[in-house]
Amino acid sequence: MKINGNTVLITGGATGIGFALAQELVQAGNEVIICGRRENKLAEAKGKLPQIHTRVCDVSKDKDRRELFAWARSNFPNLNILVNNAGIQRMMDLTKGLEALAGEDEIEINLKACVHLSALFIPFFLEKKEAAIVNVSSGLGFVPLAIMPVYCATKAALHSFSVSLRHQLRNSPIRVFEIIPPMVDTELDRGGRDRRGQEYRGIPPAEVAQAAISALERNDFEVAVGTAENLRAGSRTNPEQAFQNMNKR
Repeated sequence: MKINGNTVLITGGATGIGFALAQELVQAGNEVIICGRRENKLAEAKGKLPQIHTRVCDVSKDKDRRELFAWARSNFPNLNILVNNAGIQRMMDLTKGLEALAGEDEIEINLKACVHLSALFIPFFLEKKEAAIVNVSSGLGFVPLAIMPVYCATKAALHSFSVSLRHQLRNSPIRVFEIIPPMVDTELDRGGRDRRGQEYRGIPPAEVAQAAISALERNDFEVAVGTAENLRAGSRTNPEQAFQNMNKR
């Protein structure tokens, strides 16, 4: 797939992997739109990268997703790439019952939003000569970390969804990519690494962004970045051992 001359929408694009992708795509010669929930973060991103377009959107809300699609279709008729990047990660102790589920909904943000946005954009993209949906999953979708049960489950489901969607669209102009990062140094887990006393912060977001751009250019539809490849391989060769290694503590 060509990596310049596209118009790209990135959800969760104001920080982390999303913003790193925006930087790489702008540098490669693409028009880039980012959306996110926090207007101040979008403004910060715009200040760092003036070429981008921004839109406040809470992808956890059905209404916001529909309005995002209508706005994007109207204002950017050449839009041809959707990057489903927005996500949250929560530690969760289900021995606490329903109390553990209080707060932001990982299923809605990490999974349902990706499915709904894909369904909204696919008919629009079918009219294009070349288009793509890029889903950002996780190595933890292949080997789960038990303290984050719902996050891992949503990423496993997003992997499965990507495989099925790719098959459904195989005879269309829409390509479906899945980028599988390892731990990345972002604010994804809302300070969870600090609470766990975890010193290693993960790889830089730019490393994931560069891998994603290379994947599009090579038509490499499923790319595990760095140590995420070990998790993907372990899930196939010895899943029980891979799980035990991941959850030693």
